[in-house]
Amino acid sequence: MKTLDGLDTRPTTDRIKETLFNMLAPALHNCVFLDLFSGSGGIGIEALSRGARESVFVERNPKAMACIKENLKYTRLEDKAVALTQDVMAALRQMEGKKEFDYIFMDPPYGQGLEQKALEYLAKSSIVHEDTLIIVEASKETDFSYLKELGFVLSKEKIYKSNKHVFLEKAGKEEKC
Repeated sequence: MKTLDGLDTRPTTDRIKETLFNMLAPALHNCVFLDLFSGSGGIGIEALSRGARESVFVERNPKAMACIKENLKYTRLEDKAVALTQDVMAALRQMEGKKEFDYIFMDPPYGQGLEQKALEYLAKSSIVHEDTLIIVEASKETDFSYLKELGFVLSKEKIYKSNKHVFLEKAGKEEKC
């Protein structure tokens, strides 16, 4: 899998990706997956390779998107992918009323509050149904104390050496993973 040089993207390590998908594996078959702040596309491509029906990749960096498209072609999964080269918030607004996702994964640049902005939008969005699982990759220091007021519950948290995955569901839902 190709990745971009430099720190513009931080590809999720293979070990962390393996841990994440082992937790998600049973329910991935035939799901619709959204990969926000896609970087090289590794997460959305892994979802496709594990049985997702469709992955939508949102990445505003044209060089990163070219990398995603190359990786999709290499893995022969481009027919199951939608690639949007645009800002995450613009893409979310564009998909409103047109798509629903079973899984939404986001790995925004750390320390900029972009995950909170996206979650504030998703809290009221039609692209999130009652069983949607949202996974946020964030630095270990990222504060998620605002989740309850947005109507989300943290169903699971997996902490690694320098970052973490938080698993969010709409309040009132049973734990999925």
